[in-house]
Amino acid sequence: MNQKLLALYGLKWNPFSPELPVEALLTSAKIDSFCWRVENSLVREGGFALISGDPGTGKSVVLRLLADRLARTHDLTVGVLTHPSSRLFDFYREMGEVFAVPLHPHNRWVGFKLLRERWILHLSNTRLRPVLLIDEAQELLPSVLAELRLLTATQFDSRILLSVVLAGDARLSEKLRRDELLPLSSRIRLRLAMDYAGRDELLATLTHLIDGAGNPTLMSDALKTTLCDHAAGNYRALTIMAANLLTVATERNLTQLDEKLYFEVFAPDKGKPRRLSGRP
Repeated sequence: MNQKLLALYGLKWNPFSPELPVEALLTSAKIDSFCWRVENSLVREGGFALISGDPGTGKSVVLRLLADRLARTHDLTVGVLTHPSSRLFDFYREMGEVFAVPLHPHNRWVGFKLLRERWILHLSNTRLRPVLLIDEAQELLPSVLAELRLLTATQFDSRILLSVVLAGDARLSEKLRRDELLPLSSRIRLRLAMDYAGRDELLATLTHLIDGAGNPTLMSDALKTTLCDHAAGNYRALTIMAANLLTVATERNLTQLDEKLYFEVFAPDKGKPRRLSGRP
């Protein structure tokens, strides 16, 4: 973190940075319930879970919280698919790396067989299904989603070998309504719908971030309210605006962020001449 920021405001970390430590994130009752069900149901029975919502509503944050909790489960293998837009060839290549299985992507049958053998061994040793987390899952090709469904089940769909958590925006939900993906859609066991936040939810999040970073007086109450009113229910918009204000305040050596700073930074430039209609 910028040392000037640390010294000026006495912060442990930048409360508006995307790289916040997991312990600094605010967990709602709805998110906590979803993570509990993944931990105590999905990883023991397998299948698909879906986190859906518009950009900036907190899907990726839920995956971070879930990954942190699952990492504390003894003997559980948790993998993350980092390139969801891959075609089948590269999808198998990445799956081999994620689950430490030497694959030859040009031979899909061998890859299919070896991955399932690895998951069956993990299940027999731990009684837990490995977990695959996929963010930006709306980028997955229909062919990859269909292949993933076939990979996860055996014995005429009566034994599930893998737990998969998909997180994506409305494009994923729309894609899952396509005829060829209805078999996958019907197998989603857990769902978490992330929606735009109300003013009180935004204010609670903003206060939590500031308090957790170590300086509850970093922002005036009036500025907190103003930011929440202008964030349009979007957590990402809220933190981006707050981060911009904090950068400007640090540059100016201000002791506190307030409404005056907000209007200086985000109000239209009053000194800019108006564009006149007609010919110059």
